[in-house]
Amino acid sequence: MSRNPDFSEDFYRRHARRYAEVSHNFIQSVYIDASHPALGGDADLMERLQELVPAGCRGLDAGCGAGARDVFHYWQRGYDIYGVDAVEENIQEARRLHPEIAERVSVADLRRPIDQRDGSFDFILCNAVIQHISPDIAMEVTLPEFARLLVPGGVLQLMFKTGSGIATVYDRDYASDRTFQLYETDDVLTVLTGQGFTVVPEEGAKLGGVMHFTDPKPMDHCVLFARKER
Repeated sequence: MSRNPDFSEDFYRRHARRYAEVSHNFIQSVYIDASHPALGGDADLMERLQELVPAGCRGLDAGCGAGARDVFHYWQRGYDIYGVDAVEENIQEARRLHPEIAERVSVADLRRPIDQRDGSFDFILCNAVIQHISPDIAMEVTLPEFARLLVPGGVLQLMFKTGSGIATVYDRDYASDRTFQLYETDDVLTVLTGQGFTVVPEEGAKLGGVMHFTDPKPMDHCVLFARKER
């Protein structure tokens, strides 16, 4: 563990192009020791979300990252999706790689309220993003904003690194140390419940419930789908 502050924005500014390459090639998107037998990587989450939310729905990738891989993926499949990220270089990389969605991605800081009306989206993705935000802000601003922005019955896909405090780990794909805020799963679930969310349960062999896995760095994660109560 480290007491160093989180320099994530500087990391992304320096590594935006490489991050887009790693993301688009799913280099770090394979999961180890997953708690659900059907959870092998990012592609499985994409498949499950498309079962929960039909094409044509309006979505937001909150923290879309360099290249906005998921925005492009869902847009290609008929979703009316938009992406925001706090780092200008990440958005520039998305527009370079995918000019077709240039008007669908923009800079916005998830530590502040998002300039959209209540109930603007049918689904929101927030994958490995709140680990770059201090927990007090994520719990008091970011997660409540997701609840405000979703329509009743809307779905939130949320992934975060688990543990307590701050962790620094060496990432070989960037030859660099990276620092992350860690979250206790129960604390996040308490906030989601208070905001009117219910975790989508398992349906037979389909993904659901509160799931856990380890990434290749390695770091432990939680991922879940939660539905805003009607």
